[in-house]
Amino acid sequence: MNNKIEGMTENTLEKIKEVVNADMVIGKPITSEGGGTVVIPVSKLSYGFAAGGSDFTSEKNKERDLFGGGSGAGVSITPTAFLVISGDDVKLLQIESFTSAIDRVISMTPDIVERIGKFLKKRKSKIDEKENDK
Repeated sequence: MNNKIEGMTENTLEKIKEVVNADMVIGKPITSEGGGTVVIPVSKLSYGFAAGGSDFTSEKNKERDLFGGGSGAGVSITPTAFLVISGDDVKLLQIESFTSAIDRVISMTPDIVERIGKFLKKRKSKIDEKENDK
């Protein structure tokens, strides 16, 4: 029985490998017609499988064992976001709504860092202007 279940499990895993690949999580980049913007789809991939079986004895032929078993798998692909790259600007456009405050903070981090950088550049240029005026 062990070899039969192993065979079913290996077959199921091979079929999952045929269906699932890394391009399903981080998709192939899509370039706009003008060539200035690149969009990269990001998805969540979930899969599972199960296999099982049992040996039965035959009423007519006691020496012969019968095997009954089965296996199955399921795959779920859920689009979650898009990375949009335009020049030096990279944005994450999330499809799913935020499930927690942490999700919201993480998604806002690139924008916050960009704003702080712009603020510091403006401040530095103002300080440089004042020093040049002296």
